[in-house]
Parts: sequence; C-alpha cells; structure tokens
Amino acid sequence: MSHSQLDMLSDLARQARDQAGQTLAQERQAEQQTTAQLDALKRYRAEYSARFQAAMREGIDPASMYNYQQFLASLDTALERARQALNEQQQRVAKSQTQWRQQQRALSSYDTLTERRLRQAQQRQGRQEQKHNDDLVNSRTARRLSEASY
Repeated sequence: MSHSQLDMLSDLARQARDQAGQTLAQERQAEQQTTAQLDALKRYRAEYSARFQAAMREGIDPASMYNYQQFLASLDTALERARQALNEQQQRVAKSQTQWRQQQRALSSYDTLTERRLRQAQQRQGRQEQKHNDDLVNSRTARRLSEASY
C-alpha cells in the first residue's frame, strides 16, 4: 500500500470517526431531552395526583373523581411511553457509542501503520546517511593510503 493510499484511508477513517462522533452527540442530546420530558411528566403526574388527593379529602363528586382517575390513567400511559422512548434512545446511544469506538479503532490502526511507515523511512534514511558517511570515510582513508604509498 502506498503512502498516499494509506493517507487517504486514514483521512476517510478520520471522517467516519468524526461523523460517528457527531451522531453520538446528537443521540446523547436526544437522550437528555427524552429524560427531561420523562422527568417533567413524572412531576406533573405527582402534582396532579396530589391535587386529586386534596380533592378527595375535601369531598368530590363522582364525575370529577372519574375525570381525575381517567386523566391520571392517561398520564400513566404517557409515562410508560416516555420510559419506553427513553429506553430506545439509550439503546441508540449505546449503538452510536459502539460505532464511534469501532471507527476510532480503525483510525488508530491506520495511524499506527502510518507511524510504522514513518519510522521505517527514518531508519532507511539513517542507514543511507550512515552508509554515505562510511563511504566518505573509506574513500578518504583510501586516498590517504594511496597518497602515503607514493
């Protein structure tokens, strides 16, 4: 694999990782919103239940009691849906997190290959410089020896 191909793969992996990160951030934000909605529903249900209890203590007609009970039942249904939505959103967050980790591992692999190639190139260059220096020293030594033998 050529250097440019590895760079291209690394760039693509970085873009995929960044996209997965953006998706993860969006999913986490949606999870926070869903949690806030669930919490608001819980608070509202508790407040409405307290009003119902107060109305029961003060005396309430059967029609009003039925209305309170029906509304509380609809709030319970809404709470169940909100819990289910939160659970589904948490699963999406977990899936996005897994995808981000996979993309990060792929990018790390390409980065490791790039670093290895760079080290190998530096080692080759170092060996070439050493060989060049050795050749210079050897030619100087040979020249001195040939000059000394005349």
